This record gives sequence, structure tokens and C-alpha cells, in this order.
Amino acid sequence: MTQAYTTVTGRGSSGDERPGSRARRLFQGWRGPGAWRRGILIAVFALLLTGLMAFHAEVPNTVGNLGSLLETFLPWLGLGIPLLFLCAVVRRSATALVALGLLAVVWLNLFGGLVGSKSGSDGELTVATHNVNAENADPEGTAGEVAGSGADVVALEELTGTDLPTYERALAGTYKYHSVQGTVGIWSKYPLSDTRPVDIKLGWTRALRSTVETPKGQVAVYVAHLPSVRVKFNAGFTAGQRDDSADALGNAIADESVAKVVLLGDLNGTMNDRSLAPVTSQMRSTQGAAGDGFGFSWPATFPMARIDQIMVRGLEPVSSWSLPETGSDHLPIAASVEL
Repeated sequence: MTQAYTTVTGRGSSGDERPGSRARRLFQGWRGPGAWRRGILIAVFALLLTGLMAFHAEVPNTVGNLGSLLETFLPWLGLGIPLLFLCAVVRRSATALVALGLLAVVWLNLFGGLVGSKSGSDGELTVATHNVNAENADPEGTAGEVAGSGADVVALEELTGTDLPTYERALAGTYKYHSVQGTVGIWSKYPLSDTRPVDIKLGWTRALRSTVETPKGQVAVYVAHLPSVRVKFNAGFTAGQRDDSADALGNAIADESVAKVVLLGDLNGTMNDRSLAPVTSQMRSTQGAAGDGFGFSWPATFPMARIDQIMVRGLEPVSSWSLPETGSDHLPIAASVEL
């Protein structure tokens, strides 16, 4: 009797495609001119995001301060990378992947330095700042959280006449010296001198300057709360008053005679925002120099932007971090520096 043999090519006895054949078919889908013709729209979106990030400074502020609005949330444009990558893989588009590679390079060039950890230890002066929120329902708990931070100098913004006695009582045991000017205050373990309000063109006091007499010399500390900004449908990003105050604060810091300077406060803007250049151009961000990640501080429940800042001049940042959430809509932030 003659025995019949059947040759099966490419499939197992179960009829399933072999893994090697599957891989070959997947590879073939990325070959040929089709892979370069597909996904053109995805590539266009990727190039658009690349242009916005690479040339964000060219987006004008003349209409609704769109440039500053873009720069406030600029790091979040990076969310487009994984989304567009998934679309490119589904479409098997080589063109889209090339455009995405360019987008990733630009994002990493702008923000790659913030992704890793740069924090050191053993700083000689620790400072903290917190916008405590005028509507804070737990000022005593908030003060306790800040006092427990271990900071040598603490700045508070948005203080009210009603809650100020609570903060003063809660912080008195940790900080022997303090001064409140308008709605901002400074608390220090070291003596304070030459404390005075700083005029930031508001008509009332939301900034101060004080000399902290540390064991290793004088440090000029500025505490500031720049005006709030709003996004309005009919007006765009309303930041004119904030920008004028930033100019005034920058001028005050430029005229500072003490070599070592620390700025603490809620600036209602990020380091990327060109409108804060009068300040940011002459100081270093402790988060950028010695922080872990982006250090977003607002809103506290889901931080999306770092509008609370610690900046220094003539000092070396060692570490920078965020403190636990309090009753405020901002997170407190802290940093340590070498004197």
C-alpha cells in the first residue's frame, strides 16, 4: 500500500501561523513605498508640535498672550509623543516615525535635564516657600507642615489679617525672627535686618526684601507674590499686570547690593515664560539645577505647572523638592543651597 505524505508550509498542525512567518509579514508591512506614503497626517501633527516647541519664543504675545500661555504648559506637549507613536505603529508609517524622532529630540533638548534626579545633600541653608491660599480652611495645619520642613527660612504668600495670628503662633516655636509686609511674610531662624516692602506696581504690598544674617554671611531674601493670570475666552491669557510686576521685581533684584540673593514666592509663571525674563535672566532656578523632575506646584491636587519658584544668585543649589499637600491650592516647595 502506498503511503501518502502531505507537506504543510508556513502553518503548524493547528492551522496557526508560525511566529517566524508572523514576524516576516510584520516586517514586510514596513517595507516598500507604502510605509512612506502612509501616516502623512500623523507626521504633520508631529512636525507642528516640533515647531511649537522649538520656536515657542516666536509665538507672539500680541494676541491674548498666546506665547506665554504656550510656554506655561510647554512640557505637556511631550504627551503627544506616545500618542502619535501609537498612531504611527498602527498605520505602519515610516514617515511618521521619522517626524516623531525629531519631536522627541527637541523635547529632550528642552526638558531632558529635568527628567532625572540631580538632588544632592548637606546644603548649608534650607529655604521654603508656600502660597498658603487666602481661603485655606486649615491654616494651623498648613503652618505646622511648613515648620516641619526643616527650612531655616520660610516665605508665605497670600496671608490674610484673619489667619496671620494663627501662622505667627504656629511658627513662633521654630522661627525666632519674622516680618510681615502686606500679604507676604518671612520667618527665619537667623536674625533679619533691613527688611522693607518692595514696590511691584500694584498699589498694595505683595513683595518684601530682607537680609538674613546667616553664620556664613549675609543673604538677601526676596519674597514676592506676583499678580494672578487668567485664561479668558474673549481676552486670552490676561497677564499684563503680572508682567509689569515682574519688570519691577527684576529691577529691584538688579539693584541689590548683597552678593548672595534668594527669591522665594508665587510668581504665577514658569521659568519658560518669556514675560518673567526680567527676573529669570539674572537668577537660577533651584529646581532646574538640583531638583528631581519638573517639580510642578499648582494646582495641588494635580500639579500641572511650577508657578511657585525658588531662585538664587551667587549661591550654589544643592537640592530642590516639593513638600506634602496642605490646605492650600499650591504645594509648598523647598530647596537647600551652599553658602
